[in-house]
Order: sequence, then C-alpha cells, then structure tokens
Amino acid sequence: MNNADIIIEGPNIAHGAESATDHHGHEHHEQHFVWKYIFSQDHKIISKQFLFTGIIWAIIGSLFSVFFRLQLGFPDSTFPIMEKFLGDWAKGGKLSPEFYYALVTMHGTILVFFVLTAGLSGTFANLLIPFQVGARDMASPFMNMLSYWFFFAASVLMFTSLFVETGPASGGWTTYPPLSALKEASLGSGVGMDLWLLSMALFVVSSLLGGLNYIVTVLNMRTKGMTMTRLPLTVWALFFTATLGVLSFPVLFSGLVLLIFDRNFGTSFYLSEIFIGGRALPHIGGSAILYQHLFWFLGHPEVYIIMLPGMGMASEVLATNARKPIFGYFAMIISLIGITLLAFLVWAHHMFVTGMSPFLGSIFVLLTLLIAVPSAVKVFNWITTIWRANIRFTPGMLFALGFVSLFISGGLTGIFLGNSALDIHLHDTYFVVAHFHIVMGVSAFFGMFAGIYHWFPKMFGRFMNNSLGYIHFFITFAGAYLIFWPMHYEGIAGMPRRYYDYSAWESFKHFQGINAFISIVAMIVFFTQLLFVMNFIVSIFRGRKMTSLNPWGSTTLEWTTPIHPGHGNWVGEIPEVYRWPYDYKDDGHGNDFIQQTTPLRPGEESH
Repeated sequence: MNNADIIIEGPNIAHGAESATDHHGHEHHEQHFVWKYIFSQDHKIISKQFLFTGIIWAIIGSLFSVFFRLQLGFPDSTFPIMEKFLGDWAKGGKLSPEFYYALVTMHGTILVFFVLTAGLSGTFANLLIPFQVGARDMASPFMNMLSYWFFFAASVLMFTSLFVETGPASGGWTTYPPLSALKEASLGSGVGMDLWLLSMALFVVSSLLGGLNYIVTVLNMRTKGMTMTRLPLTVWALFFTATLGVLSFPVLFSGLVLLIFDRNFGTSFYLSEIFIGGRALPHIGGSAILYQHLFWFLGHPEVYIIMLPGMGMASEVLATNARKPIFGYFAMIISLIGITLLAFLVWAHHMFVTGMSPFLGSIFVLLTLLIAVPSAVKVFNWITTIWRANIRFTPGMLFALGFVSLFISGGLTGIFLGNSALDIHLHDTYFVVAHFHIVMGVSAFFGMFAGIYHWFPKMFGRFMNNSLGYIHFFITFAGAYLIFWPMHYEGIAGMPRRYYDYSAWESFKHFQGINAFISIVAMIVFFTQLLFVMNFIVSIFRGRKMTSLNPWGSTTLEWTTPIHPGHGNWVGEIPEVYRWPYDYKDDGHGNDFIQQTTPLRPGEESH
C-alpha cells in the first residue's frame, strides 16, 4: 500500500490529501523529491524542516555568544580567528564596539525567536499533535507548509542582515526606541535594523499560521474516543503555547509596524523631543514607553511560549521513563491554564524602572508572584512522579530531569526580579542575564533535547548514540550552572549587562577572573553542542535501527504507527482511544504499560 492509499482510508482525513492515483490513473505515483521533501504538506517532513533550520540557527546564535564572550573574558587579547569569521568587524582579531553590540542583539534574537520559538514549537507541535490526537495530518496541511516557508523567508532576511555594510541590528534583542527608531543613531540602526524588522514581521506571520493550525487540529481532528481529558500533557502544552502566540504575537506585529513607520515615514509614535548633535529633530508627541508596553505584552507570554513545550515534553518523558502514571494529571492541566492566563497580566514587571506608579507596580508584583503558584504545582507533580520510581536513565530522561532542576533554580531567582523594590537595583545587571538564561534559555533547550532524544526514533526510525548523549548531558548540565550561576553575584554587585569592556571600571574589574572562567566554560559547552549535532546527523544514517514500534514502552498513539509512517500516519483505520495517556501498570501479560488503544478490561473503570 503506498502513502497516498494511507491518506484516503479511515476517518479524520486531512484536508488537502491527494488521491491515490494521479490524473492519468497511474497507481503508485511517486512524488518528485521537491514536492515530497521541500514543499511538503506532510506534518512529519515539516517538523524536520523546522528542526534542521532551528539547529542551523542554534549553531550561528551560539557561535556569536562565543565571540562576544572572548571579548568579555579577555578584553586585552586578540584572536586572529575572529577576523577570519567576522572580517572588518574584528580587525586585528579584536571585536569593534559597534559589532559587539550587534552580536549581542543577534544572539538574543536568533535564540529566543528562531530557535526556541519556531525551532521548538515548529518541530514538536508538527510532529506530535497529529500523532498524539490521532489525526492523518494538520487541519490545513497547506497552511502548515506556508508556516514553514514564511519562517524560512524570515531566516533569509535575518541572515542577509549579517552582511550589510553597516552591520546587523544593534539595539538589543528588544530593539527599544529611540535607538532603533532613528537611522542615524548608530551603525546598527541603519539597513540592518530595517531587515531585522521585516524579518520579524514575516516571523510573526509564520507563528500565527502555525498556531491557528495547531489549535484547530487539537479541537477538531481528534480520533474517536480521544476526549480532551485523554490528551497527553504534551498536546495540552502545545495547545496553550499556540493560544499564547495567537493572542500576543499580533501585538508585537503592531509595535513593529509603528516602528517601521517612525523610521521611514516621518511619524512620531515612539519619538519626541530628540536632539542629535545639538539639532532638534521634528518628532513631537510620541512615547518610547509605548513600545515597551507593546513589546512586553508579547515578551512575557513569549517566556511561556518557549517554556510550555518543554514542560509538556518533560512530563511525557518523565512518566515514560519513571514507569509511573504522571502525578496530578488534572492539576497539571489546570496549572497550564493558570500560567496561560497570568502570562498576559505580568508584562510590566519588565518596566519597574520606567517611572511606573508605585501602586501600579505593586499590582504587577502581586501578579508576578502569583504566577509562581501554577509553576510550583508542576514542579511538585514532576518530583512526585519520579519519587520512588523505577527510573530508566536514558539521555532523554536525564535532560528532562535537568529541565526540572534548571526550571526550579532559575525560577527562584525570578522571585527577586519580580519584587519592584529589589528590581530597581538588579534591573539591567548580570543578575537578569543569569536569571532568564537559566529559566528560559537553558531549561528550554533541555526540554528540546529531551524531546529530540526521546522522539528521534519516531522521526528517523533509528536511535541516537547513548554514550555521546550522556557526555552531552553532563557537560551541558554542569556548564549551564558554571556559566550562569556566577553572574548572579556580578549582578548583585551592580555589574551592568551589554557593556563592551569592564576592565576600566574600578568597581567591576575584580570580576575579570570570573569573566574569563565563564568564557572558557562557554566555549567548552559550545563545542559539546557540536558533538550533539554530529551525533544527530550521523545517527540519521548510521544509528541503531528501530526494530519495535514502541521501543520505550509508551502508552500514547504515536507509537502505534508504522516505524516509517507514510503521509497519513496509520495504515487503514485510525485506532480508537479507550483510556487516558498514562496507564503505567500491569496489563496482565507481563508488560508494565497499557496503550490508549487497549479496550478497558471487564470491571475496569476509565481514569
């Protein structure tokens, strides 16, 4: 039976499925490589496209951090290799101050948006939602394909900005005006900033196309018996991630459009009473604070757009490898709902130092601390799930445990920043850098790595090398704490972020040894990620072959499809679901799990 046959058989046929025969009636029609793998409408292929693009961007974004860490760790040294990579921006092997800020800007933009938003959600929402809800494909495979290609177009524009004469955008990844709104403000406010804004606009379109598709697929494409309360927590997390994106990304889009108007059409949405070289510019009536409100109304939900997929995948991987049902399934869903709602009510805690009313600030302090409650519920349930469990320490499980560890430690430092009185001292210091890198950056990467190691067999029919996976985990886990934990102490001492050279500051030059140590560890961790990439690529072709449909002994639907599922996922009818997704118990036949497709036994009640 060919792939097209699989599409047309059974219920829940995906829109856009093509007939098993072409217009001339020839059976077993083989799609051309371009339509099968490049302009594919198969959710599994699109998932891989997002993953490969995300990996490329992760290497580029991480390499940028290595370059500016060399400057921070060794400000008086020169590194000729940087001139080979960066040309005139690193003449004599030393970064120029202008390009240093551009690297910081592009590092943040690439990793936050292009890797941890598009790369993470695009990969796993595409891979897992149709598989786990029991659908042939996404609700709109064509719109799904467009989502990737808008992301690809955004990637091309952003990559192009690295090669313009004045350099890429250099206003920080938040691109606050007036620096970003005035082309003459700096080199990085020129053509590079225009390309940044256009790229981000295309990125938002991609996110909206994908998010709407994910939501509709979860609500409308579930197989028979798959009620909402039988959905795996991964699907719940990806569903709320898409909801956050659909509601918040349009606000960022409006903010970017107004910024484009200020830069190119003489408007004054964000500008007022600006002087350059003693000359007054004709901008009156705007407010740079307005941009901050628009940006952070997306910016804080963005934290959870990045975190929620990791939460869902960690829940799945922990339960599978603990051989226990997830503890508090309904509490986990309610906590996801709480996080989603509160994510829209805390954006101004990024703005305590903008002259905000202290009374209004106290409201945002309360809401910020309140969002810790559903997060704490999830942590409690994860810990209880693994308590006294028969744990299998696969690489995926180790990264899921690392996710929980980093989420706890990074979240605790957020309590300090959520307090407006403390934030006045800590704002824009290395304490902030340490906090959000641990809780939003590294822990999200750990959730992504857990997902890649766990579902790699589903994607490619082979396993990644376990030994390299263990090396990857332990160096990355230790490195994450060695890099970012010392930054908390620098931040408490008041050391500001984004500065090019601290050696001339009497207050901070005694941190030079710590900065050098952080830079050395950062380089070690970067090369460890290249080891992961090597493991990933080699395993696609040379990894141990998958011989069982369900190698992890999982209960969810994706492990009922063929080892190499065609476009349509299941041969014949889509399986019916009878039970919840975490039945890890004796099935009476020597197994310690019961799949969702197994009918209830006489006298057995559904969960």
